[in-house]
Amino acid sequence: MAEPPRRGQVVALLANFCWVSLDQPGPAGQQRLLCTRRTRLAKSGQAIRVGDWVQLDGIDWTAGRGAVAAVEPSQRVLERPPVANISRVVVVMALAEPPIDPLQLTRFLITAEQSGAAVDLVFSKADLGGPALVQPWLQRTRAWGYAPLAVSSREPASLEPLRQRLSQPGLAVLCGPSGVGKSSLINALIPTLELRVAAVSGRLQRGRHTTRHVELFALAEGALLADTPGFNRPVLPADPTALMACFPELRTAHAELRCQFGDCLHQGEPGCAVGSEWDRHSLYSQTLQELLAAAQRSDAPARTGSAGSLRQRGNRVEPRLASQYRQPSRRGQRQQADADLNHPGQEG
Repeated sequence: MAEPPRRGQVVALLANFCWVSLDQPGPAGQQRLLCTRRTRLAKSGQAIRVGDWVQLDGIDWTAGRGAVAAVEPSQRVLERPPVANISRVVVVMALAEPPIDPLQLTRFLITAEQSGAAVDLVFSKADLGGPALVQPWLQRTRAWGYAPLAVSSREPASLEPLRQRLSQPGLAVLCGPSGVGKSSLINALIPTLELRVAAVSGRLQRGRHTTRHVELFALAEGALLADTPGFNRPVLPADPTALMACFPELRTAHAELRCQFGDCLHQGEPGCAVGSEWDRHSLYSQTLQELLAAAQRSDAPARTGSAGSLRQRGNRVEPRLASQYRQPSRRGQRQQADADLNHPGQEG
């Protein structure tokens, strides 16, 4: 009699294999199996991510092996790094070594916000920055709508607020550029792991990749923590109109002050209630222009209202207003006036 399928969660991907943590221990108390993927999944193009819940069959308990037969639907997926069923995304940015870049920080926050999960901001290497650097960044990012933490892997007391947040049930993902100390933080939170770390390049002040794959670690009962490889090109939304929702301060302002038109991109359009007097306006505008230009180059219509098109104005790309909101041109007004003179209406 064949054994019924087992259920588990993917905790690591290694080449063509994955480690799966079982929701119920096996006959000999096994908690994890090294699994392959069934051919039908590969042929259908169905991807397996860390964090996915899967169904297993063909289990060899003696060898600790099995096969992924099916992947359950995922919720709240982070596209880069690819992690499924996340509860929280923790963006880690170093205050020093390498120095902080506001645009890079904003791009990572945009990536995190797209997931739909709770977003936390952590400034690492606080011991290198000192209060003169730490406090202004904490104050600045609070105005962005976050509750930031400044931590140091060398100062255990500074990690307690972060530990409390990450100990809540669910899957938390640490993401950020290379060299900001994600693995060092996890080592400090879970000392038994002893993850490999490396110093930042002295000449270029760039991080060195030490984490090569995504892996989940247990921090507390029901609380998983994902270490991820560092990367420097966060994923931005393909739809320019989705960018506003990735800025908490814009979401708050838009809820309190309604713009005249629903397709407003807050770039000086008529009736815009948000304006430009907010800290990240230039970062938002720079990112928006990049998305609008990319949409125009790819000929993919950027849904910027019922008009759904873009136009070039100087060195900027901006949405074309729907016809009912456009002001008639002087040329059009003159043509209409000439037509009225040449073809006057008949009274009777």
